[in-house]
Amino acid sequence: MRRIEDASGRVTGMYAADPPSLPFALSHKQRFLLASFHEPQQMLSWSLTRPGFQIARQVAWIEIRDADLPADQDAEQIIVSRIAKAGLGEAVSLITSRDVSRHHMSQAAVEDNVATCVTTVGLSNGERIGQRFAAARTSVGTINTMVHLSKPLSEAALIEAITIVAEARTAAILDAGVRRSGVAITGTGTDCIVVAAPLGGSERFAGMHTAVGEAIGAAVYEAMRDGITTWLQDMEAMQLAASAEG
Repeated sequence: MRRIEDASGRVTGMYAADPPSLPFALSHKQRFLLASFHEPQQMLSWSLTRPGFQIARQVAWIEIRDADLPADQDAEQIIVSRIAKAGLGEAVSLITSRDVSRHHMSQAAVEDNVATCVTTVGLSNGERIGQRFAAARTSVGTINTMVHLSKPLSEAALIEAITIVAEARTAAILDAGVRRSGVAITGTGTDCIVVAAPLGGSERFAGMHTAVGEAIGAAVYEAMRDGITTWLQDMEAMQLAASAEG
């Protein structure tokens, strides 16, 4: 097995042989990160713009800062307008305040199943499942994750796949020991997940006992682990800079 990274160290994976090629083109321009597929894909998410089961060619991460959302205006309308202006109205869109250039990608191959994960990780909006924090953070952070599967999945399998993505995300957070107010967090209050697969819907299952489930878990965990490490480093650098200025 060997680890695969690009020049920036953000593309990772573990393979017994050469890694498969990416199933999409990934581009970053200004405050947009875009995964573009050659063919339409079956997708499932709770995206703000195209939630539920959708057929789409693009997944977009849109970086939105606090200054972009005046308190006296409709935040959702501002976001939707920005997406439309960028020509991404048909994309399944994910909203984040995280710098989208700080994204992480990982692939995992198990048998003949390949899972490719792209995620942006921010944890300042961290929450503990079943225990909301009384006060919201002023600085927002969230986890926005897309996972593409190489084989067509049925609608039921896509639903199951989302649960595996969520489990892998949470496992990575817990293993990293991230805490807020002394409490271990399990995610953030604004996380979003997109699962995508070719059209056809032949695979019926995607749980932890399956090869596709194993591939999903491995890819998501690896990307999340790297994303958490980068976020923690960025937060430490910001705190040091603030201390120096003070």
